[in-house]
Amino acid sequence: MKKLVKKIGVITSGGDAPGMNAAIRSVVRTCAFYNVTCVGFNRGYAGIIEGDYQIMDARSVRGIINKGGTILKTARSKAFRTVEGRKKANQKLQEIGIDSLVVIGGDGSFTGALILNQEFNFPVMGIPGTIDNDIFGTTHTIGYDTALNTVVEVIDKIRDTASSHNRLFFVEVMGRDVGHIALNAGVAGGAEEILIPEEDLGLDRLLESLKRSKKSGRSSSIVVVSEGDKIGKNVFELKDYVEKNMTEYEVRVSVLGHMQRGGSPSCFDRVLASRMGVKAVESLLDGKTNYMVGLKNDIIQLTPLNQAIKGKSEINMELLRVSDIMTT
Repeated sequence: MKKLVKKIGVITSGGDAPGMNAAIRSVVRTCAFYNVTCVGFNRGYAGIIEGDYQIMDARSVRGIINKGGTILKTARSKAFRTVEGRKKANQKLQEIGIDSLVVIGGDGSFTGALILNQEFNFPVMGIPGTIDNDIFGTTHTIGYDTALNTVVEVIDKIRDTASSHNRLFFVEVMGRDVGHIALNAGVAGGAEEILIPEEDLGLDRLLESLKRSKKSGRSSSIVVVSEGDKIGKNVFELKDYVEKNMTEYEVRVSVLGHMQRGGSPSCFDRVLASRMGVKAVESLLDGKTNYMVGLKNDIIQLTPLNQAIKGKSEINMELLRVSDIMTT
C-alpha cells in the first residue's frame, strides 16, 4: 500500500440505478476487510456539504444487495456547483477526517469529483452507476443490465395486447444521448423497428418499414424509441405521423419512464457492483486517484476520470447490423 488511508467516504449521486446498493455494500465490506473506516454520506454531494453522514460497517449493509435504489439516497446539489459550495464540502471532509471519496454515479457526478480533486487535491474514485450505459471506459454500467431486463419484460407484455387489437405500439425507453437500451431491448424483444440517436432513420423510411411489415402479414408492430431519437420532436409526433399515413393501424404510445430505474438488480449487476466496489477501495489504498472503475473484456480496469467524462460511449455496430437484418 502506497498511502495510509484510514477513512473512505462513499456517496451515490445523480439518477439512481439498480445495483447501487450492491456497490455501497461492496465498498463498505472491502473497507472492513482492510480495517478502514467507511463513512456514507446521504444525498450525494449535498450530504457532504451539510455533514449528513453515518459510519458504516459490515452489519449496516446486511440485506441490501438485492434491493433497488440506494440506501444513501441521491440528489443533485446546486450548492456543490459553486466554488463556495465545494469549499464547504472540502472543509467538512477534512473535519470528519475523510482521506478519499468513492463516487457512485454518472458523468455529472464524476465531473464534480474531478473538480473537487483539481481544486483541493482530494483523492477520488468513480464507480459508474447509470442505466443508460453512456459512460466511456466500461462496457457495462451498474443498473444497465437490470434496466434491459425490465424493458424486455414490458415489451413482451405490450406485444400481447398489440397482437390482440391489431395495434402499433411506440415504446419509448430511456437513452437521451445513446441508444444502448433501445437497441439491445429492441433486438431481444423482436421489435419491428428501433429508433436511436446514433442513426437517423427518417420519417419516410420509418413509414416504408412499417408498410413492409404490414404487407408481410404482420397484424401488429412494436417500435422501440430511444428518448434521444432525432426523427421527430417526440414520440407523440411519431404517433400522429403514422396515424395520418397508415389509417389501418391503431397507434398507441407507452413511455416507460422511471420504471426502468426500479426493481431488484439482476445477478449480473450485483456481481458487477461487487467487483467494482472492491477495485475502487483497493485502488485508493494503492494511492491511485482520479480514476473510474470499469469493465473491459470481463476484466475490471481503471480509466482516468477525465477520459470517462469526455469520452463517448459507442453503439455496438455489429448489433446494429443484426437489428437491420432482424427487422427486415
